[in-house]
Amino acid sequence: MKSAIVLGAGMAGVSTALALQGRGWAVTLVDRKAPGRETSFGNAGIIQSEAVEPYAMPRSIRELVDIAFGQTNDVFYAFRELPFHIGALFRYWWHSEEGRHRAAAIAWASLIAQATSTHEKLIERAGAGNLIRKSGFRVLHRTVAELETALKDAERKKEAYGIGYAALSASEMAAAEPALKTGGAGAVHWLDSWTVSDPGGLVESYADLFQRSGGRFVHGDAATLRRVGAGWTVMTEEGPIEAEHAVFSLGPWSSDTLRKFGHHFPMVYKRGYHAHYRSPEQLNAPVMDSENGYLLLPMLAGTRITTGAHLARFHAGPAYNQLEHAEEAAKDLFDLGQRIEDKPWQGTRPCMPDMLPVIGASQHEKGLWMNFGHGHQGFTLGPASADVLATMMDGGMPAIDMRPFRPDRY
Repeated sequence: MKSAIVLGAGMAGVSTALALQGRGWAVTLVDRKAPGRETSFGNAGIIQSEAVEPYAMPRSIRELVDIAFGQTNDVFYAFRELPFHIGALFRYWWHSEEGRHRAAAIAWASLIAQATSTHEKLIERAGAGNLIRKSGFRVLHRTVAELETALKDAERKKEAYGIGYAALSASEMAAAEPALKTGGAGAVHWLDSWTVSDPGGLVESYADLFQRSGGRFVHGDAATLRRVGAGWTVMTEEGPIEAEHAVFSLGPWSSDTLRKFGHHFPMVYKRGYHAHYRSPEQLNAPVMDSENGYLLLPMLAGTRITTGAHLARFHAGPAYNQLEHAEEAAKDLFDLGQRIEDKPWQGTRPCMPDMLPVIGASQHEKGLWMNFGHGHQGFTLGPASADVLATMMDGGMPAIDMRPFRPDRY
């Protein structure tokens, strides 16, 4: 029986462990924390079928100036930390050119097309259907001009990728979400995306399925991974664990940990924040306030606000500017109520400069594999990327072209 150690118990890592297990492998899942407690815990909980194109960096002078002078809540940064990001950000900007972004989108969309189907299999097996709603989410626009632009882009994506959407007038948006104080100028309702009322809980349910099916989860330190003979060993609380293969699914921790194996992956670290509120009324579905760069989400824990991207050094302290702006902007849209937690949650999204995840085999070390760098869509793409990686590890040929995702492009 083939064996593997999967490092990282977020959505990508747990999904990889399940995909290998389903092919008859003996798998040990290793993380310093319980499954689903890092970035997979703090996202928007949307399996985004509509996210058929990766997030590009703005290239117009006006948009870049707005970011530079803090005129948008989508992106925040501190000038003192900019030198840390400048190399990776420049590469991100270069890859965001229209032609290069179009090429990246072709590869990206091939994975997104498998997102809901690969999740659906795991949801059914895990018995997690109570966490899922298949009614999509809505993007509210506050001006007619903004709405018209968004609807043109939605129609373009529908024609190119076959994704479903509906245009909502201001009155239709108000009727769909009576808890809102205004329907704005209207909204785009993305119909095919699924929403999750407890993102960390869904990862936990997948991890429980893995263990019920004979898999092993242990707490351990990925930094202790080393080669032993033809295989690999890692130190855990239960002692050393050995296997023929090792998979890095450590999200933003992957880059630093892989350096000792000769890999150097530039990464844009986009930190996000969330907080929960005791709202007097609940939303029927997630609502994005496009003008102010945040999402309102009905969760089991309360109404959640998630923020845009804070370009922070990985281990730097928190900066709650975006969350505070979102709270203020939400006042004329929705009655948030009292914040539940004393301290907002924070987590880092691992974004590659070419906007595509790293999926495949190491060019330096036999039996070393990678599945990380999904940017904003690790929760969405975890099972899909796990499926294609496990196919490769098992000697098969994935149904999609994996060359754009190969690790040796860096």
